[in-house]
Amino acid sequence: MALADVSRPVSDTEGGYGCGMAWATVRQHIPNALTILRFAAIPVFVVLLVHAGDGAAWGAGLFFAGAALTDQVDGYLARSWNVESAFGKVADPLADRVMIVTAVVALWATGRIPLLATLIILGRDLLLVLGYKFLVPRGYAFEVSFLGKAATWVLYASLCVVIVTAEGTLWPLVLLWFGIVLALIAGIQYLVRARRELAPGEPGRETHAHTE
Repeated sequence: MALADVSRPVSDTEGGYGCGMAWATVRQHIPNALTILRFAAIPVFVVLLVHAGDGAAWGAGLFFAGAALTDQVDGYLARSWNVESAFGKVADPLADRVMIVTAVVALWATGRIPLLATLIILGRDLLLVLGYKFLVPRGYAFEVSFLGKAATWVLYASLCVVIVTAEGTLWPLVLLWFGIVLALIAGIQYLVRARRELAPGEPGRETHAHTE
């Protein structure tokens, strides 16, 4: 009987169920894999940019654009497949910040963007990281706002254009400053929302504390 059971052909239903389970397991990790891939792309981008020399760096620019595209793809897949994870909610925006900061520092070091813009972006991201470490243990559920996402995309686009255009081109810097303004407004929005929701006696504090 045991031999008969082992040799029994697998039905189409059973085979389909097994494939479905395997695919469900795989796709659960795809969004996070794309986020990790974005981290891994950072040193490759730096090498391409450094070896491009002066002027437009199309290889680095296209690589940077491809890495930025994974930001949209991983979030979309996580939401549409309902596989959002605690890791992804932290790692996805962190990958954005590291990618943008790396590009900003590299472009400033090569004289492509002004020091003031670099310092503002670095300072804003440092405050967000410190705020995250301070607020999350107190029950604040950090969520990226639409304005924050828009600021990230404008910064990605402006930096990409700076990379692929000739040095001294003005309009990419205008776009960069627009992204910086959006990023600052989004940062203020996060702080105001955190202060309101974590204020003593506010219902938001109990709600977020319950979700830990």
